[in-house]
Formats: sequence, structure tokens, C-alpha cells
Amino acid sequence: MNYYEQIFKRKSFHLFRETEIISNEELEDIKAFSEGVTPLVSGIKTAVRIVTEQETTCKRGAQYCILFYSERKGEYLQNIGYMGEQIDLYLASRNIGALWFGIGKPEQMTADGLDFVIMIAIAKMPEEKFRKDMFKAKRKSMEEIWSGETPAYANIVRFAPSACNTQPWKIEYGNHQLMVYRYKKPGKRGIMPGDKVVYYNRIDIGILLLFLEVCLRQEGIAFEKELFSELDDDLETVMVARYMLAND
Repeated sequence: MNYYEQIFKRKSFHLFRETEIISNEELEDIKAFSEGVTPLVSGIKTAVRIVTEQETTCKRGAQYCILFYSERKGEYLQNIGYMGEQIDLYLASRNIGALWFGIGKPEQMTADGLDFVIMIAIAKMPEEKFRKDMFKAKRKSMEEIWSGETPAYANIVRFAPSACNTQPWKIEYGNHQLMVYRYKKPGKRGIMPGDKVVYYNRIDIGILLLFLEVCLRQEGIAFEKELFSELDDDLETVMVARYMLAND
């Protein structure tokens, strides 16, 4: 699976129109792929379930919703973001549109003793509905999110999707290291209530880390990473990861 190619194609479908039908074979392929994704953090129990949109509060015209469940342990939110974005990119390769739908709720809030975290709504879409030029998407400027040396892949990393397009990250690059921080301004973000900002932003960080690692591998840059536990006191800027680059 070439995740890098799909970064340029994927988009968030906020409403699904002119949809096609996800076949039973495609549905089974999605289930099989979901079972094999790589976690960001080992040792956290997770589960993925696929249900019809009617079995959730999502009303965006999707055919199905992919539900993510996890034990509430350590960096479980970043872990779900990292795993879920692998599925998001895979779906793009199959012309299946996707939407990270943070405010949705399923009928079943637990599965196998695990708590519901978030869902991705999906529907089969014509290929021409996907992105043709990713760089037209609205994102923060490089200066807002990146400091230090600016390699070419930084301009790809910044297109990682995030809740309400908040892009809650800052990255510092120097001395063969990438330092990744979660950053947020206090208060409400779009339709996201203030008390949920950190929750969704932590999922966003997992998505960003997946994009970052895909780009590093595309460039042939070997790395080791160190993840840091976030504090519970909701600081505005928190270091979440450090990447030591071997041959950048």
C-alpha cells in the first residue's frame, strides 16, 4: 500500500452526493485492511467495527461508518488517529470517500469492553470527486507550523487533515531531529466545543505523525522516534514526539 500517493488524492467529504455502492467484496477488503494497520503505540487494545450510517447519528449521506474503539490508556487518542489515517488513505486508493466525523455517536458506545472514540463516515465516490490539486486546500502557512530548516517534504506534511482544520501542531527541525508539539489556542473551535478541543486535537496529532512518517519513508530517511506522554493540565504547547533522523 503506497500511502504517499494517496496523500495527494484524499479529501474530506463533508457531504456525500452522487454516491455509488460499496460492494460486499470491498466491504470485506476494508475490514481485512483495518485489522492489519500498524499502531502508533503497542499494548493498547483497540477494535474497529463497520456499521450502516443509520446505526449512528451521522447524517451526511454515507453508506457506512467505521467505528473506532479503544481502552483509555496512555496516548490512546493519538494511536487511533495514527491507525485511522492509514484506513483513510487506503479508502482513497479504492475511490471510497471518507470523513472523520468527530461529533457522531453510534448506537453501541462500547465494543468488547472498549470505549467508542471516533468514527469515519464512508461512501463510494466517482474518482473525479477526489482531489486533483492538494495544494489548493486551505492550510496554515509553513511559518505558522514549522521552524528551523524546511525540507521539501514539510510542505506535504502540513496537509494532514485535522478537526475543524485547526492543524494543532508545531514542528521544529534541526540537528537531525524533528520535535513535534501539540499546540492549541484556548476556547471553542468552529463546531467543536471548548471542552473537546484537546480530545480531537490529540487524535489529529496521530494523523500528523502518520503523514510525517510516510513522507520520511518516501524520502528514504531512516528514523527512530520517541513518544512523550501528555500532561493532564491542558498546556497550550506540549511536546508529543521526537524523531531522530539517521540520514536526512
